[in-house]
Amino acid sequence: MPVIIKNEYDIAKMRIACRLASEVLDYITPFIKPDITTSELDKLCYEYMLYQQHTVPAPLNYQPFGYPPYPKATCISVNDVVCHGIPSNKKLKNNDILNIDITVIKDGYFGDTSRMFIVNSGSILCNRLVQVTYECMWLGIDQVRPSAHLGDIGYAIQHHAEAHGYSVVREYCGHGIGNVFHEEPQILHYGHPSTGMQIQPGMIFTIEPMINAGRREIRTMSDQWTVRTRDHSLSAQWEHTVLVTQTGYEVLTISANTPAKPMIITECV
Repeated sequence: MPVIIKNEYDIAKMRIACRLASEVLDYITPFIKPDITTSELDKLCYEYMLYQQHTVPAPLNYQPFGYPPYPKATCISVNDVVCHGIPSNKKLKNNDILNIDITVIKDGYFGDTSRMFIVNSGSILCNRLVQVTYECMWLGIDQVRPSAHLGDIGYAIQHHAEAHGYSVVREYCGHGIGNVFHEEPQILHYGHPSTGMQIQPGMIFTIEPMINAGRREIRTMSDQWTVRTRDHSLSAQWEHTVLVTQTGYEVLTISANTPAKPMIITECV
């Protein structure tokens, strides 16, 4: 499938869908406390999307070839779950880390983003992994500009993660997005500078590194969705959807309470 360069109409619709996806994460943040279940969090997100935003939760009943339908409105991945965690009746506890991945559909366009959360203060290890992963995402985003290469994004992420003793999951990647959930190009979170496809204005894609505290190997559970670290180490992920502009990039998944750029980026600006 060729890369779809978005026109001004597409971009305007994507700005709305992506902002709405981010606003779901703003909404759910105060509910993340000990003893709430991930199913309860999913239900709150679902009702907010459906009744407040009038959006459609894209993951619900999503069924790629060879998979069972995904049964929930969100993906909530706790501790050693790398991605695609199915919300359940298990209660959150102090020091848990979790990723909430939101994709909404508004007027036929998909907005996709995720954030990490720590239940209460968290351990030094938890906070360090979550922060370094956030920096990895932003260092990848900061490579985005016309005539750069996709390999520049992957290299920046991989270099920063490995410099801190972490590993990059390689089986999952970012993706083009628009009025299709997943399209070209694939955005690897590892690689070499000046390699891969050249970036063009009008591209819209996600950057969503999954970083493990231990080794990068993963295992998929019997539900065919939940992916865990093979060595049971913690895993973290952040995700933004990014538009390539004529001079650089615009992060589309921004809302009132989106976390600020990390210092490692603001110092470089």
